[in-house]
Amino acid sequence: MIDRDDLGAWLDGPPVEEGYCKGSRLGLPAEGSGSVAPFGRRVLSLLVDWAICLLLSWALFDYSSLASLLLLAAQNVVLISLFGTTIGQLLLRVRVTPVQGRSPMILRALVRTALLLLVLPGVIWNRDLQPLHDVVAGTAVVRA
Repeated sequence: MIDRDDLGAWLDGPPVEEGYCKGSRLGLPAEGSGSVAPFGRRVLSLLVDWAICLLLSWALFDYSSLASLLLLAAQNVVLISLFGTTIGQLLLRVRVTPVQGRSPMILRALVRTALLLLVLPGVIWNRDLQPLHDVVAGTAVVRA
């Protein structure tokens, strides 16, 4: 017979290592600048970037959906390659930083953006709050 102790262990979630904090496996600090950015800031920064691209698409390309996606891709690749942040990320004080490997930032930005546009890699996260597109690109979104 199953008793409450068996269910309690399952309901408590997966086991957690003592002293583990999000991003520590990536070499990021637990708090402050350079620590893993909160989920809300990431989503809001993406929404700000998307709104900017929609406005530009509306003003310049008669609200073409393809133009909106291409503007979002261009904004991500160019601004992350040059500055490590997009406009939305800058406003919400987060940035993209390399955490593994030695590839140039432009290559990381291209891979990250291509996977971000596929949507699915953006909704699969690991325990370090790192979405799949960041894992593949070897980047992390951190507090500025």
